[in-house]
Amino acid sequence: MSEAQEAILALLAERAAGATICPSEAARRLAGPGGDWRAQMEAVHAATDALAARGAIALSWKGGPMQERRGPYRIARR
Repeated sequence: MSEAQEAILALLAERAAGATICPSEAARRLAGPGGDWRAQMEAVHAATDALAARGAIALSWKGGPMQERRGPYRIARR
């Protein structure tokens, strides 16, 4: 499992059931304090795709489910 996948799953584990995270939160965790979180977004998107493909997470935007990642999105536990 990649570091980005671990960051996504760790953030979700810290949240209440039904809560979502923004992909940038995972990127910020990967970058660390004062790090360039934007440089981590490609890794987070790839990790999101991998986790979604295996059914480990669900994607949504504005409360509606998404079948695949595109544009803005939120990540939730499945």
